[in-house]
Amino acid sequence: MPRFEQQRHKQPAPLKVPRGLIVACAPLRSNINLSRIVRTAGCCGVRQVICCGTAKIIEKISRDAVDEENESAVEIRVHRTLAPSLAALRRQGYRLVGLEQTTASENLHTFEFERRTVLVVGNERLGLAEEILAQLDHVVEIPVYGLPHAYNVATAAAMALYEFCRQFPNG
Repeated sequence: MPRFEQQRHKQPAPLKVPRGLIVACAPLRSNINLSRIVRTAGCCGVRQVICCGTAKIIEKISRDAVDEENESAVEIRVHRTLAPSLAALRRQGYRLVGLEQTTASENLHTFEFERRTVLVVGNERLGLAEEILAQLDHVVEIPVYGLPHAYNVATAAAMALYEFCRQFPNG
């Protein structure tokens, strides 16, 4: 049987090409959730997170993901509202994919991402506004097998980020 030894702070796996994924967050109620999303995005090699409203990143939670001296840090862009940013990203050729429970949501487990994707994450209580849903190309949801009826926003974002990385392991 192999002997396992913990490796703390193992170096990140190199990507062959930069990640083509951007995370865009509707105004969130909790800066803790936002900071967890930023940390996960950083671990996944995502280079940009768009936030709205009075977003504040808690560095103790996000850790090195937003360290300006770190060349692979996540760039945080804060905007008043999300819709204009999504429209601009669509013009740049990104596919807009919401993470939400809707009547036409696709299962995250079988959804095929495109490399240039914006993952749009909704508010903890209100989800994604109708104005934002109308802009999206696709909406994915994560099956829930018990109660409560939905995952925490940071947990759901982490699951979707993992699935994107699983489909594009080299960037």
